[in-house]
Amino acid sequence: MTGVPNGPWFTSLPPCETLVPCGEGQHGVRWEAGELRLASHADLEAELVLVALGGEGARCVEIAEAWLRHAADLTVLGLGPRGEADEVAVSWDDVDAAGQAARGGAGGPGRWGSKLASPPRAAMARAAIRHQQYQEEAGEANRRRLDMLSLLALGTGFQVRLIGQVVAAHADRLDEPDQHGYSIRPALTAALAGRLAPVAEAWLGIDPDQVDVSLYGDDGWGSVELTGRGGQRRLRVSLPADWVARVWASGLALTGRHLVVAVERAGWPDAQVLALRAPGAEPVSLSAHVAGHPSGAADAPHWEI
Repeated sequence: MTGVPNGPWFTSLPPCETLVPCGEGQHGVRWEAGELRLASHADLEAELVLVALGGEGARCVEIAEAWLRHAADLTVLGLGPRGEADEVAVSWDDVDAAGQAARGGAGGPGRWGSKLASPPRAAMARAAIRHQQYQEEAGEANRRRLDMLSLLALGTGFQVRLIGQVVAAHADRLDEPDQHGYSIRPALTAALAGRLAPVAEAWLGIDPDQVDVSLYGDDGWGSVELTGRGGQRRLRVSLPADWVARVWASGLALTGRHLVVAVERAGWPDAQVLALRAPGAEPVSLSAHVAGHPSGAADAPHWEI
């Protein structure tokens, strides 16, 4: 049984909302069906053009740009939460403080050594090039830092959905290099291991350090095997990379004391999942449904069998 899901990875996720300080008030930012939507900025395209021409952008628009810039950024996987107890708390005050620090340190006039009152033109040209490179690198680093802080400040619900989006962007091309020419497998393996280990601990009571995880790339759902005893006990798990998006991000990983290994039919508030009662057992197809709706924007769905 393959458990191939129908529909996009986010089909089992409800909308998520939060309020963001923007201008003189607070504006609603909403994630729905895989997209970030700005309730108070109807003509987003026009505002983006204004920013490109040098105008000052609204914070909501800056967040939307940051989301698009990092929707396939593998480094996001190392920043976001790994489980329900792993809260990454960033406030908008933190974002403002980082923005002020970036503007305050945005470079100043170059300083020449006292021994050369009138430096040679060649030296001036080289210094100007180095200064420009430094400014560009510093500007890029500052923008990246502000991007990440802003995305984290949206809250847990948005962080989880961004992780799902990043994994989904790479899950079906494991053998392709990233933008720097490196393999994407290590990042996806770490993302899977980091989020599966807390689930395994809740499922079996096993120490997360005793969980060995690998990416599964063949037909079917993968494998889960428990070996050894005591300190030698090991849970060996091999699952597809998109488990993080389709199962974990949707809150389905541990449902009704079963480890969900695949989604057969994605949906909200009902889904059909492939799940294990115990390691080494054959997976069974189960109907999952949401037990009530989340009470807040960042609340994770609670599924039951």
